Amino acid sequence: MKKAYGSSEFSTAPLSSAQEIEGLIFVSGQIHADKNLNLIGETIEERFTAVMANIERILVEAQLTNTDIIQARLYLTNLDELPALNEIYKQYFKHPLPARTAIGVSKLPLGASLEIEVIAAR
Repeated sequence: MKKAYGSSEFSTAPLSSAQEIEGLIFVSGQIHADKNLNLIGETIEERFTAVMANIERILVEAQLTNTDIIQARLYLTNLDELPALNEIYKQYFKHPLPARTAIGVSKLPLGASLEIEVIAAR
């Protein structure tokens, strides 16, 4: 049986913030925006922190934390920012680290420069 988490208050797109099936929680891509869809953050560290706050808000509703994340996909419009992102990433995730993919893209929703989607497990 599927269960949806998160409301559409943070999105104008037709999607669920997260879906759970068989103990796996698939969190839709989150960008560095507030609930009014205003982009947040000047530096990659500030943008990453904003994205993680959005992800954590959804995980809390599912009664999970970032320690339950088993896979992450990072989409960046500037892959040159990846080394700085890696430094702050280590503050959010401990060993065993989630499986991860970093992908360079030309554009993201609302002009964001970072989007992250995750899968968490109970």
